[in-house]
Amino acid sequence: MDGINKIIERIEAETREEISAMQAETAEKCRGIKEAYDKIAQEEYWKAVRAGVQECELQVQRLSSTAAMESKKSILAMKQDAVSRIFEEATKVICNLPEDRYVDFLARLAGNAASTGLEEIIFNSRDKQNYSKAVTKAANEIAKKRGLLPKLTVSEQTGNFKGGLMVKQGDIEVNCSVEKLVELSRTELAAQVAEVLFAE
Repeated sequence: MDGINKIIERIEAETREEISAMQAETAEKCRGIKEAYDKIAQEEYWKAVRAGVQECELQVQRLSSTAAMESKKSILAMKQDAVSRIFEEATKVICNLPEDRYVDFLARLAGNAASTGLEEIIFNSRDKQNYSKAVTKAANEIAKKRGLLPKLTVSEQTGNFKGGLMVKQGDIEVNCSVEKLVELSRTELAAQVAEVLFAE
C-alpha cells in the first residue's frame, strides 16, 4: 500500500510539473492564436463586442439600476463566452499541430506521465491510427532517460477525447487529454486571456 501511495504521489508530482509546463505552453499558444486569427476573427469579434457594448450602454441609460445590473451580467456572459471560444480554439490548434510537433507533444506527455514505464497509452482513434507507434517509441526514450523501464505500450482501448492521451496502469489513469490540460490551464489563464481580449 505504501508503494502505491508513493507511485500516486510521484504521478501527481510529475503530472503537476507537466501541467505547469503545458499551462505555460498553452498560454503561449493562446497568445499565438490571438495573433494568428486577429485579422479575421478579431474584426468580426470587435464589431460584435462594440455593438453589444453600445446596446448595453443604451439600455443602462433607459433602465433602472436593476436593469443596469442585468446589462452588466450580459456583458460578463459575452466576455466569458469569448474566453471560452479562445480555449476551444486552443484545443483545436493543439490537436492540429504539424505531425512532428504533435508526435513530440504526445511523447512528452506519455513519457513524463509514466511512473514505472510499464503503462499503457490510450489514444483517441485518430491518433491511435496515425501516431501511436511513433509516440510510443519516443515516449519510451523519455521514460528510459528518466530511469524507468522503456516498456510503454499502446492500449487496446481508445479514448473519447479530441487529442492528447491517457496513461494507464491497473486502476491508475493519468488524464493527459488536450481537453483536460486546457481545462486545467483555464483557471490560471482565463483572466490573462480576458485581459488580452478586452484591453482598452
